[in-house]
Formats: sequence, structure tokens, C-alpha cells
Amino acid sequence: MAKVEYAIESGLFSGIYPGSWAVPEVLPAKTDQKRKQLTIGVPKESFYQENRVPLTPDTVQTLVANEHRVFVEHGAGEGARYTDNDFSEAGAIMTYNAADVFRQANYIVKISPPTEKELVLMRENQVLISAVNLGSLSPTHLNHLIKKNITALGFEFYKSEDGSLPLVQMMSEIAGVSSIHIASELLTGLRGGQGILLGGVTGIPPAEVTIIGAGTVGFNAAQTAMGMGARVRIIDDEIYKLRRIEKELGISVYTSVAQSSFVRAAVRESDVVIGAAFKAGGRAPMVVTEDMVKEMKEGSVIIDVAIDQGGCVETSRLTTHDNPTFVQHGVIHYCVPNIASRVARTASMAVSNILGPLLVSIGDNGGIDNLMRFNHGLKEGIYVYRRHLTKKNLATILGMTMNYRDIELLIVAM
Repeated sequence: MAKVEYAIESGLFSGIYPGSWAVPEVLPAKTDQKRKQLTIGVPKESFYQENRVPLTPDTVQTLVANEHRVFVEHGAGEGARYTDNDFSEAGAIMTYNAADVFRQANYIVKISPPTEKELVLMRENQVLISAVNLGSLSPTHLNHLIKKNITALGFEFYKSEDGSLPLVQMMSEIAGVSSIHIASELLTGLRGGQGILLGGVTGIPPAEVTIIGAGTVGFNAAQTAMGMGARVRIIDDEIYKLRRIEKELGISVYTSVAQSSFVRAAVRESDVVIGAAFKAGGRAPMVVTEDMVKEMKEGSVIIDVAIDQGGCVETSRLTTHDNPTFVQHGVIHYCVPNIASRVARTASMAVSNILGPLLVSIGDNGGIDNLMRFNHGLKEGIYVYRRHLTKKNLATILGMTMNYRDIELLIVAM
């Protein structure tokens, strides 16, 4: 079966640059391994305020058409407005508790990492496909996976053939677009803002929006804000990325390098600041200091999208969808880490569009062990394999270097 991949350029300071990723490249199958029927399980997400589901009914229908069996727990799609009947009509086998899903499926597909209860339910030799959430990852969690010989594939590590991170890319796009819609609402007087429109109207100037970081989040935030008529400035520490942003969005977007004096001046003049500065595998850089926030207009808005990496604004602290904002120094702060869960249906479709073809490819090639032999992106996505950690940085950070093995050596030893 032909496989579709997308070309996306990778960035540094602020995540992944979108590039021309919408143009597919069809890659021929590289193996003659006998097809394998997969048993796939989708338990209901139990992580707080997680509304997404990793496989939509449309994707389930495709998997079933490819002769795979899909077990879905009752209520798994509720947060994304998918009913049990939607999944049942697509061919899923519905179960009424998570234990049944874990007992019957060999491939467990989730959005959030498994909870302690779910780790207990996992069986020997299962395959886990989910986010890793590096900030909350612990040795205890990994030891559970290692002990049960789980093959674990992480959203944050899985790559396309061109080296991009498609799952991270999609969630970053959604977060970037959503951040501007949230900021627009918070600027209104009803939400404690300045009572202004983001885009302005005839004879009245638009809001000033400063975006810290020219990666995928920043690009999509800028594109959305400009589409609404706002005046947009993007700050990054890489000139070449700013140049590419200007090429993509045109001369109407203003760019600045991430020098302290430029950041201070931009933040002071802004009605909205979007924090989109990320650092791969580490804490987000602290770009906006508390002193800078003190100089902002009363009723202005900060959306710190980088909060799941610690935030790039000094005054940021974690908030939730139930209580998403707080005011400090007269500035409204929005610091919810899983912004994409606000638009759970869109986010679910985005994840499902990536995981569906991957699962079909795994089945077509005789299982994940066979496919990873020649699929470098899949191999890069594996972080636990054959009772070992396969990501050296994880092993080092968590003090588990004795558990680390190069995945190439583990594959050769099969």
C-alpha cells in the first residue's frame, strides 16, 4: 500500500516551521512481509479536561475495511462530540470499561500517557501509541513499560520520512490559530479586557499583537491575527526564520530579533502578546520578564502557549479550562497547557488523520517490528523497546542510563 508523507521544515528556537507541508509525497511500500491483522484499543481518556479522541469514526471505518479490529470504550468520543453509535456504525467493537479494551487489544492508542491505573491494566508485549508529556514523565512510569516489555511510540518523537514531527506540527497549528481567537475574546470588556476589537474598524486602528517565536505556533497565530485585521509583529532569535515568515505572510508583518530592548519595546506597545517560544527537549526560553509585563497596558492580554514547557513569560503559571485566566499587574494571563482540547473535534481529526495511515501501514507490513526496520521516522518515535529505553536524553535526564540501549542494536538482535 502506498504511503503518504508530508514535507515540513524543522526549526530551533520556536518549534517547527510549516513550510509547504500540504503537498504529499507518495512513498512505495518497502517490504514484502505478510499482512497482519491488528487489534486496536481506544480507551476513554481519563486525564483531566482531555476531550480529544485519537481515532475518529471515519478512521475506524478505514481500519475495519483493512480487516483490523478496533475496540472502543463507551464514551471515548464524547468530548469530541462523537457518539458510541458513530463508532459502532463504523465497525468498532464497543466495550463498557477500560479493562476490556486493554484485555482484548494488542495496540493501545491514546492521546494522554497512560495513568497509573491504565499501566496496571496493560499486558505484556502490547504496543502503546500516545503522547509522552515529557514534563510529567517519571522513572516509575517508564519502569512499568519496561517491565511489561511494552513497545512505546511517542507523539513527540514520531517523525515523517523528511524528519518532521507531524503530530507536534498539527497540534501546534491548532494552538496557534486558537490563541488568537482566545485573545480576541479576552480583549472585550465583558472579559475584563480593554473593550477593543482585535481587527479594528474603519477609522479606528487595530490591536497590536506581538508573537514571541516564529515556529509553527507563531506562524499560524500571525496568519490568523492578520486575517482578522490586527497589526502583527513577530520576534525570534533566528534571522532566516523571520525572513521566511516575511516571505510567507508578506511585508505587512513586522519582524524583530529577540534582543531584550526590542522585546521590551514591542511588549510595552502591545494589546496582545502570544508566547510561542519553544526549545526542543527542554524548558521554554524566558523571553518576557516580569518588569516588561509591568509596563504593559492595563487590560492587555498574554496567551502563553509555551506553558507546557514552563512558559516564556515570567509571570505565567498553569491554569485550566475551568479557570483559564488570572490578572497580574493589570494584564490578563491565559496559560492553559492543552489548548487544542478546546476544539477537541478538530484536534481529534488532525491526530486521527496521522495515526490512521500509520496503523494501516503497520498492518500491511506485518507489524510494528517489521515496519520499523526500514521506516526511520517510526523508529525515531519509539522510546521504549524490548525492555529498554531507546532515547538517550530521556535516560540521562531521568537517571536511567543503565536502562538505555541503542534501538538499532535491539533491532539487529531480533
